[in-house]
Parts: sequence; C-alpha cells; structure tokens
Amino acid sequence: MSLTIRQRLAAASLLIASLAAPAPVLAAGGAFAVDDSEIGKPGECKVESWASFAGNHDLIAATSPACVVNLGIPVEVGGQLQRSRSDSVWGTSGTLKAKTNIIPSENHPFGLAISGGSSWNLITGANTGGFINVPVTFQLREDFKININGGWMYDGVAKINYATWGAGFEWNFVKRFTLIGEIYGQSGRLVEAEPDAAPSNNSVREPRSQLGLRFTPKDNIDFDLIWGRNITGENSNWVTLGVNLRF
Repeated sequence: MSLTIRQRLAAASLLIASLAAPAPVLAAGGAFAVDDSEIGKPGECKVESWASFAGNHDLIAATSPACVVNLGIPVEVGGQLQRSRSDSVWGTSGTLKAKTNIIPSENHPFGLAISGGSSWNLITGANTGGFINVPVTFQLREDFKININGGWMYDGVAKINYATWGAGFEWNFVKRFTLIGEIYGQSGRLVEAEPDAAPSNNSVREPRSQLGLRFTPKDNIDFDLIWGRNITGENSNWVTLGVNLRF
C-alpha cells in the first residue's frame, strides 16, 4: 500500500530527528555537496569513494557505502569514513546518515527529500556535530535537472549552529557524460579567535563551488573528475577524483 505525502513526512521527521545529533559533515552524495531528492529502491546499494587534493596541501579521502531499506517507507541508510589532512594535522572521522524521499519528482512538479546525520572523531570518540538537509529537485528536461538544498549544521567542536544552502545542476549533454556544477555554503558566526591570535578566516562563510565531469561507462558505475574552490572553507583550489558503484 502506497503512503501519502503526509505519512511520508511524519515518518521521515521521526527518523531524521533520531539521527541528527551534533556533527559537521562535508556532504552527502559522493564528492558533490548539493544533493538531489531521489533515492533507490529497497534492496539497492551503492559505494561512493573519492580523494580530494588542495593547492595548500590539504587532503580528503572518503568512502561512503549506503543501502535502501524498507522502514515503513524506503530509507537510504549509510555511513561515511573519512581521512583528512588540514594544516598538516591529520584526522579520521565517521558519519552515520539517512535519507528518505517525501515527494517523488516523477509525476510531480518537483521532488522533495530530507536527510540527516551525525559524526564522530574516530581518534577521540567525541561526537563532533550533526546536520539536517532538505533537497528539492526540478527535472526540467530528461537530460537536465536543478537541485536546491537548505538545512542546518551544528559544529560541535566550535559550538556553532549554521544555516546551510546550496544549488546545483546536472546536464547529461552526451549519452555517457554528465556535467555537474554547484555552489553552496553556510551562514553563522565565525569561530572565536584565541587571545592575541589572528582573526578567524571569513572564508568559512564565503560561497564554495565545484564543477565536474562524470563519465558513466556502464549504468552501475561513474567516474568523476572535479575542480573545486574553497570546498571546506579554507580558501584554496581543489581537484577531486571519484568512483561511484551501484549494485
């Protein structure tokens, strides 16, 4: 029996609220930060992995497996393991996250979903923040769609709440190639500087952007090559290589 949109929204709100304990997380949806509203069918799984290299020698390497399960409504449940280097300091983090579709884009003017997650520092075991995101997708043509995101993120290390936003497009301009672009960011106060220290870098609140080419040689695999700017709020240029598997 199919669920009404109101039933989907109520079930999704309970699920996401249970996950959204404090934790900052770079993105949901592979190496791209702006998410779409769709999920797979129950029983379908995927593994998204990527490595990002910054001009200032920062580094991110991540893998994110997820499967769609039936919890009264279809829910994509997954995690992310990330190893990173920032200002020569290494860190290891883990994230639990979930996403469900509320309004399918098929047969509707737009699609709507909700996702949330919680992260931990895997070295210290400390919970480091959480997020809630609401993706909206407009399928303008069969080969072109626009994604709009809005949400909230809590940085549990700096104890700061942020409003998050993003917009992106996906253009399947040739059969096996898709051009993906996005701009996103967060709004909130800056981290307070220590006494006698330099002011906090405002780039954490400046827009971040990525533009990538996705090659899909088979229906179940993608290869991504992405150029990015300021993608973690550090004011640097980035190159990302990614692989996405679906099964």
